Amino acid sequence: MQVTLSAQRRGIPIDGAGGGGFSPERFGGRSLGSQSGGAGGADSLKRRDKFEDSLTVIFKYLDSAAYGKLDSSIKDFRLRFPVPASNIYLGNLGNASRSLLFSPKLNAGWDAGFHSFDIYRWKKETTRFIHTTRPYSEINYFLGARTEQMIELLHTQNIKPNWNFSFNYRLINSPGFFKNQISNHNNYIVTSWYQSLNKRYNNYFMLVSNKLQSAESGGIDTSQDYLNDNVYKDRFNIPTQLGGDPQFGRDFFSSAITTGTKYTETVYLMRQQYDFGKKDSLISDSTIYYLFYPKLRFEHTLTIEKNKYLFQDFEGDSLYYKKTYDTSLRFRYDTFELREYWSAVNNDFSIYQFPETKNQHQFIKLGLTVQNIKARLSGGNKSFYNLIAHAEYRNKTRNQKWDMMVNGELYLTGLNSTNYEATASLQRYVSKKIGYLQLGFQNINRTPSFIFDNRSSFYLFKSTTNFEKENITHLYASLLQPENKLKLTGHYFLLTNYTYLKNFYELSQESSLFNVLQASLEKTIKLSKKFNWHSEIYFQQVIGNAPVNLPLIFTRNRFAYEGPTKFKNLDIALGAEVRYHTPYKADGYSPALGQFYFQDSITIKNQLPELSAYLHFRIRPMKFFIRAENLNTARNLGGFGFTNNIIETPGYPNPGLQLRLGLWWSFVN
Repeated sequence: MQVTLSAQRRGIPIDGAGGGGFSPERFGGRSLGSQSGGAGGADSLKRRDKFEDSLTVIFKYLDSAAYGKLDSSIKDFRLRFPVPASNIYLGNLGNASRSLLFSPKLNAGWDAGFHSFDIYRWKKETTRFIHTTRPYSEINYFLGARTEQMIELLHTQNIKPNWNFSFNYRLINSPGFFKNQISNHNNYIVTSWYQSLNKRYNNYFMLVSNKLQSAESGGIDTSQDYLNDNVYKDRFNIPTQLGGDPQFGRDFFSSAITTGTKYTETVYLMRQQYDFGKKDSLISDSTIYYLFYPKLRFEHTLTIEKNKYLFQDFEGDSLYYKKTYDTSLRFRYDTFELREYWSAVNNDFSIYQFPETKNQHQFIKLGLTVQNIKARLSGGNKSFYNLIAHAEYRNKTRNQKWDMMVNGELYLTGLNSTNYEATASLQRYVSKKIGYLQLGFQNINRTPSFIFDNRSSFYLFKSTTNFEKENITHLYASLLQPENKLKLTGHYFLLTNYTYLKNFYELSQESSLFNVLQASLEKTIKLSKKFNWHSEIYFQQVIGNAPVNLPLIFTRNRFAYEGPTKFKNLDIALGAEVRYHTPYKADGYSPALGQFYFQDSITIKNQLPELSAYLHFRIRPMKFFIRAENLNTARNLGGFGFTNNIIETPGYPNPGLQLRLGLWWSFVN
């Protein structure tokens, strides 16, 4: 029996037409390479029992014809942890987060503007449609200090050889080390993938739901130096700006948040495709496999999105809201609430043409989308619409050397009229020694997110301003050498009319042109047969007078012993992880708006790099993770302890020592 296990992945392949279905004859039970270039697939876990049929589990994304396999690597814990290595958050798993790397919004069209919790969302773009030859399940459990817990479940099976059903669920619950940090997130995905027996018709269905709840503390009280006071060694005793004085709770299923952010997002999607093309067959081991190659495809995609964004404070301090948001409450302690509801219905009609019969990675696509949007805002109900034309050309040559893509999207009329996106990418496999070269271009003209519109319920700015459209040009290049385990990447951003918050609630726009240069190096260095040094270095520089502050250098390094041991079926990854960035003026955070804002007065300067020690090991289908994080916070404050808290966002200290244990278990039903 062959088993491949799963790791969380980020990113979407750029190739493929998003259709064509699954054909067993394409794979024949063989291992599939990773969609990112094969790095993940090299560490897949497999078991074979000659007395049982093999298990093959593969997946694809909605807009890709490329297939990937579930990965069982134990080397990098961050691939399984919701917070990426390049992100910081407000001190507790589940709180608002942002990237240390410059990452502007590169999407045109309607956008509500709430992105501080995006890393905890499951998205339709990264939802996997799976095919499996036998029912397959995963049970993942994660336990951290202060009863931080995460549960993730996956079950997938083919109801029929041509029809798959999958269910994925995740619960994140963490009380936090400081007051008013509790988080409680629930995510689930249901998918169905059906292909007719003659392979002409495909039906994709997904239901993606995210319920995100995070308490908001407003940061710790800065009227005195609590962090260096021995009386407050238990950080939960430090008072905060918001949320009052709650008792510490350990109820795993508790979701009672009196002061905080609550976002609910639900997506229903159904895509139907019908193909006209050429029949064929393949004979292998005296078995005939019937093939079908599309030449012309008609596609309809119906997407319904429902979103609710809410900030509430049942015990709002009128002095705080007057000072911070220039907003008056009726009483000394009163309810403060901001909320809005959105629903969007998209109907997309597209036609594909495949010039080369046996290459489904080459196609031309033309389409038209009708989008109807409704909103319930503090100023009443609103209705909007958009009419969007789009075109796309992709070609991944059959010799696997060239991979090219050109894509365009234009908003013809409606709320976001004259918005557009233009994207082009060209990748070339040069040789085994040189590897892959890629060049890319993007230009986006977008209406600012709706929180910059004075009709938004979250628009607390006293001045009514009509913001101009943002324009972003993005050039990038990369060199990937799998043979040398090396990746070099460069990004160049050119921005004008950049919108941002300049304090807790005041909105602004930078009309002058400015540039951001970003370069990165990722390299694995073999120190010995089983000792490896995994290094990531990022360089960033803002050119021009821009309301953007970035660390000049961010680096992450892992020094580890990795590989099989003398014990049969035991693989191990044992080592230390170090993260560090240079001093910079980090963004502040506005709890009521759920936004990070530009500030230019407080410099974040951490004396020591963030240090973690870990032991990861795998025994057949079971993976274990043992980690001690924030070891750099040790000091003597009236006795030894881990109280030298790092601050990444002004007013929001990170916790001290965190012990984390994880168990990932997969099995065939």
